[in-house]
This record gives sequence, C-alpha cells and structure tokens, in this order.
Amino acid sequence: MGDTLNSFSTLSKQKLIHMIGIKGTGMCALAEFLHHEGFTISGSDTSETFYTDRILQKIGIIPKLFSEDNITESIQLIIYSAAYGDNNPEIKKAKQLNIPMKSYPEMLGLLSKNRISAAICGVHGKTTTTGMTGTIAKALDLPAAVIAGSAITAFDNSSILYNGEKYLIAETCEYRRHFLNYAPAVILLTSVESDHQDYYPDYASIRDAFIEFCNTLPDNGTLIYCKDDPGASEVADKVHTIRSDIRMISYGLSRDADISAYNLYTDQQKQFFSILAIDGQQFSLSIPGIHSVVNALGALVLTSTLYEMEHMQKPSQKNYEKAAHALACFSGAKRRSEYIGTWNGISIYDDYGHHPTAIYKTIKGFKNFFPENRIIVDFMSHTYSRTKALFNEFAHAFSDADVVIMHKIYASAREQADPEVSGELLAQAIRTTGKTVYYFEEPLDAVPFLHSFLKPNDIIITMGAGNNWQIGPALLEQWSKSNE
Repeated sequence: MGDTLNSFSTLSKQKLIHMIGIKGTGMCALAEFLHHEGFTISGSDTSETFYTDRILQKIGIIPKLFSEDNITESIQLIIYSAAYGDNNPEIKKAKQLNIPMKSYPEMLGLLSKNRISAAICGVHGKTTTTGMTGTIAKALDLPAAVIAGSAITAFDNSSILYNGEKYLIAETCEYRRHFLNYAPAVILLTSVESDHQDYYPDYASIRDAFIEFCNTLPDNGTLIYCKDDPGASEVADKVHTIRSDIRMISYGLSRDADISAYNLYTDQQKQFFSILAIDGQQFSLSIPGIHSVVNALGALVLTSTLYEMEHMQKPSQKNYEKAAHALACFSGAKRRSEYIGTWNGISIYDDYGHHPTAIYKTIKGFKNFFPENRIIVDFMSHTYSRTKALFNEFAHAFSDADVVIMHKIYASAREQADPEVSGELLAQAIRTTGKTVYYFEEPLDAVPFLHSFLKPNDIIITMGAGNNWQIGPALLEQWSKSNE
C-alpha cells in the first residue's frame, strides 16, 4: 500500500503520522511509543468508547471518526490496524494520494530493526509475561522500551514502559503470521496449541508458524521457551534440529527445565515460590494461578538474558532481590484477572481468557486464591471457528466454577456465522459436565438476574474477548443506585 518505507530513521518528527484504528490495544501502545519518541500523531476510529480512549487523551490525542477528510497530503505515514482493509474510507483515500502505509505489525517490525529486540510470543500468557518483563527490566534499570498488548498497572496504566532506547521488548502476535515482521535477537515462547482456526486449520499449521518465526533469530540468537508446554517444547526441539547455533533456555515447573520453580504454595491470596537456579531468594505474586508463576519465570529468564547482554555478566543476588520486589508489587494487566470492584462482599474481576486452556487455568487460580468462596464465571465465546473447533475443550474448561453464565458467540468481522455452533449449544454442553449454567443471549440481559442472584463472599469473573466485560461496571452502577 502506498510508497514503501524501509527505515524508521527516515521519518521526520516535524511531519504528521496518522493511525487508522488507533483505539486498538496494539495501535494505542504504538501511538504512545511514537509520541514518546517525539512524533506528532493523529488518529481515527469508531465512536465506541474503549479504555484506550483514556490513554490516548493523556498524550493529547482525541481520535476522529473515520472519514476520508482526515487524509491529506501533509501526512508522511499512515499506520493502520490489521482489522481494516480497502473498504475503509481513509485507506482508500491514502492509496489515491500514494501516502506511505504500514500495518501495525509492519511498523512494529520496523521499530525492532532499530534496536536490540526481544519478542514475547505464544498462544497464552503474552501480555502478563510482557508486563512482568517490563516491571523487572525497570527494577534492574535496563535501557529498554516495552510494548505490551494491554494496559499494565505497573506501567502507570499505560501499554508502554520507556526506560531507554537500546533494547525493545514487545508482545508479538501469531495471527496471520504477523510476528514474521519482527526482527528479534531473543524470543520468549510461552505456549503453542491450536488457535485462530480461521487462519490455522490445525495444530500443525500454527506450530509451523512458530517454528518459522523462531528460525528468524540471528546467528547465535536466544530462544527461551516453556518446558511445561508440549507445543512450545516441540517447537524448540524442531528449531534445535535446524539451528544448532541458537542458544536454548527452558523454564517451567518441570525439574528438567533450565530454570525451575519449586516450593510453591498459596497463602492469604498470595503465591510464593523459589527457583532452583537462584539460591536463597523467595519470590511472591499477588495475582492468581500457577500459570502466573510460570509467566514470572519466563520474565525472569528474559530480563536476566538481556542483563547479561548489557553488562557481560549474570545478575547478582542484589539484582534478584530487586526482581523479587518488582514481582511482588506487580498487580497485573487490563483484562487479565483484573479487579473491577466490590459491593456488599461481592467481588468482581474481568479476564480476557478466551481459549479453553486459559479459561481452565484462570478459574483454577481463582479457586486456589478463594477456596471458600463461590466462583461465578460469566463467559462469552469469541469467534464461531474457535468455538466449533474446540467445542469439547470449552465444555470441560469450567470444572472449577460453581456457576456459569453464558451468552451468544461474539462474532468476528473476519468470519461468517456458523449455524452448527452457538452460545446456547455450548451452554447445554457445559451443563452435561454437571455445572449449573444460565443462558442470556445478550450480556447485559444477565445484569438483573445477577443483581438478585449474587450474595456476599461471591467472586464473579467476566471472561472472554467479547463485550461481556460491561456486566461488571453495570452491576456496580446498579448496586450504587440501590443504596441511594
């Protein structure tokens, strides 16, 4: 699209960069990053309000509504969300004016070529691991910029952390092989299993995409991978047979991992653990789930690797004490086991988990944190193709929930409705596993029911990549009005 742009350094900070779909999580993070670099940014999107509106407002960007009038010859570059194509009026106009254009993953790739870059990838755990990595990197004073796929509390509720220019640490996406635009010196691979079935029809196809990405590492590059995850281990093994020069570092709960956690226990809604390779240092987390401990291990390995690159020596015991303190203070990311509020002893959380594995691990983590509380999960499945391909896995993902609320499938613009699968059919399948399930077609239709159904000490978690997150704020508003 438009003229090519092959170097970040050719951009002028005196000229405008316009971002189409600027409210998307990745696009918003990129806007923050470019603003911090001194560029003048404008953007456009739909009228719907997202949490990213607040982030953009903080840096002085008020998105306009999509219109061809937003596109003028004064724009030096357009960055567009991969969610938009030639039917977008601004993209059409930009092509007519022959303005250089880059998609979000292409622009992130361009930035990665300008620094020593690390990529965090995988089907699960990318955002939390990126947030933890940035938090530790800041504690160790690494000269790094970090770009996450959501707002991170420790990043001052922003999606970026800017602590220097030498290194770039970014969350990268496997969908449509977007991560192949990125040029990493180090890759952290969290997990690989079947997902994005509209693009990857089976496990082998998505596995091979991760293998292709890992093989882009430069000579003597580093691949950090989760030993506990069968898919990540398979990718690492296959990459090793092709590229014996790549340094492999594994992490996980498995004692076979290079970096392994042990002595795990939960007490007073905190997780504690030690690491075999780091003697005498206990670590803790205030976010639920064993998977969070594994994500913390990955973050520690990645920051330690970058620390070695920067200082030509391993981190000291004092450095690990700083890292432990940073992890103890880490309170998560937007829509990742995010605390929304409490009323009359009823606590509301929200989580982006939309794959059966993530759902199962997240609910189990909450059950471990709150063993005496009733766990109510409100779930909205995302995409017909994912729901259909993993239907049985979804049906059995709620084993640690006491009650499940279900809704229609949140459709993707990139696929057609499939009459063979629905939210109601999935609700019926979950019932067959012995769960109590209630169904409401639209998420907000469940609010009156939940208002009377929930009782003190209940934990309600809205889960999924749909719009059922609206239930939490709606409940809090209704409860506050009932007190007036």
